[in-house]
Amino acid sequence: MKKIKISPSILSADFSQLGNEIKRLEEGGADMIHVDVMDGHFVPNLTIGPPVIEALKKHSSMIFDVHLMISPVHKYIEAYSNAGADIITIHPEATENLKSSISKIKELKKKAGVSLNPKTKIDTILNVLDEIDLVLIMSVNPGFGGQKFMPEVLTKIKDLKKIQIEKNLNFDIEIDGGINFDNSKIAIDAGANILVSGTTIFKSNNGDIKKNIELLKSK
Repeated sequence: MKKIKISPSILSADFSQLGNEIKRLEEGGADMIHVDVMDGHFVPNLTIGPPVIEALKKHSSMIFDVHLMISPVHKYIEAYSNAGADIITIHPEATENLKSSISKIKELKKKAGVSLNPKTKIDTILNVLDEIDLVLIMSVNPGFGGQKFMPEVLTKIKDLKKIQIEKNLNFDIEIDGGINFDNSKIAIDAGANILVSGTTIFKSNNGDIKKNIELLKSK
C-alpha cells in the first residue's frame, strides 16, 4: 500500500500571509502543497495565476500539486510548468485532446494528473491510465472551498483501485473536497493515498497544522 500523503489546499490559507502559511505547512509535516487554479469560466470562481505560484515556489522546496480548473487548459500548461508546478492536473472536459495535453505535461518533465468531477465517469480516462501519475477524484463540485463531502464518489475510487491492481498500474489516487476527520478514513480505505484538505488543516484545533495533518492520516 502506498504511503498516505496530505496535500493541504492553500485556498483555505490566509492570502495576506501566503509565504508564511506555506512555511507553516512545511514545518507541520505536509507532503505537498495543493494549488487550486480557477478561471471563472470552467468553474465559477477566480483564484491565482502563474506569478503567484512562481513567487511562492522561491520560498519552498515542497512539491507543488497544481490543479488546473481552467478551459481551454492546453495553452496554459507551459506557463504553470514554468511557474514551478511539479504535478499538473487537468480535467478531460477542459481540453480538446486529453492525450495531447498529457504528452505536453510530460514533455515539460512534470507529473501529469487527470481530475474527475463527481459526475465524470472513469471510462473517460481508461485509455490514459497508463500514461498518467495521478487521478484526482473530486468529492465536491469544483469551484469553491468549504463544500460538503459527497460519499457517493467512494465507489469510483474503489473501482479505480481495482483497475489499478488488475492492470498493475502505479498512479496515485488523490481525493479533494470536504475531507475532514470524519471521512478521511473511509477515503483511505476506499483506495485514496493522497488527501487534499483545506479548512480542516488550517482551521481545526485552533490552527494546529501539525496536529491536524497527523489526525487526517491516522483517523
